[in-house]
Amino acid sequence: MSEFEQIVIGKSSVPALLLSVIFLIAIPAFCFIFWRSRHKEQTKLSYLIAGALGFIVSARILELGVHYFCIIQDNPVSRFIHGSTAAFVLYGTLMAGVFEECGRYIILRYIMKRNQTRENAVLYGIGHGGIEILTVVLPVMATYLAIVVLFSGGQTENALRILNITEETAAAALPVVQAAASFEYGMMLMNVLERLFSMFVHIGLSVIVYYGVRKEKKIYLLAAILLHMLVDTFPALYQRGLLSLWMTEGWLAVWTVLILLPAGRLYRKMEDGNQAEKA
Repeated sequence: MSEFEQIVIGKSSVPALLLSVIFLIAIPAFCFIFWRSRHKEQTKLSYLIAGALGFIVSARILELGVHYFCIIQDNPVSRFIHGSTAAFVLYGTLMAGVFEECGRYIILRYIMKRNQTRENAVLYGIGHGGIEILTVVLPVMATYLAIVVLFSGGQTENALRILNITEETAAAALPVVQAAASFEYGMMLMNVLERLFSMFVHIGLSVIVYYGVRKEKKIYLLAAILLHMLVDTFPALYQRGLLSLWMTEGWLAVWTVLILLPAGRLYRKMEDGNQAEKA
């Protein structure tokens, strides 16, 4: 029996992982179906797609490109950031806020010039938050599920081949296998709630940025960047091992409410859909 099998055997993380995968798919699907069914005349699928592409370009291409130099490569900048908690938190939250919110602003201001409605702003947020779940979080949970199923079923050789684990990478893969084996219902609940809160945060920030676009006031873009930074502050501290997961999730829940309240007021201040299309 391999070391990986010994870690997985006897664990019952499959149901929790399976439910996580199901819920992670259901969150963006339900948000889209619910909003689209209620506002079909005022929404266009192009805004959902724009939100998804906006996240991929701003967060997964441009922001990751900066991360490669600043925190992944070994250089004086990365050593300084990793060596200081304050620098790590400031850098991480600032990059997330600037890239994602500026990407949101550029797309809503300069690219999506037609069918500009408050309902489409919400749909944009669903696309942004939904693709984050499907491309960042869901693959991790799916990998965890595959690890537990394959190793617990005694399919060691298949598992090692499918997961691309070799003698050279076994040490690095061990913590991942341990995390998958120890995944339980409490983790599933926090994982799902975190993604649900994040979805509402992205919707709220999209409305705030869009309101600034409509009123031609960039102060709302700055507000969105600051709010995004505040949301990410505790997760950054959690990555440094300074906060518990429960404290981090509680922080996220509080800021979800604090973002949705002003976003809701701004949404109501904007007129109903069917705004005249801009050329």
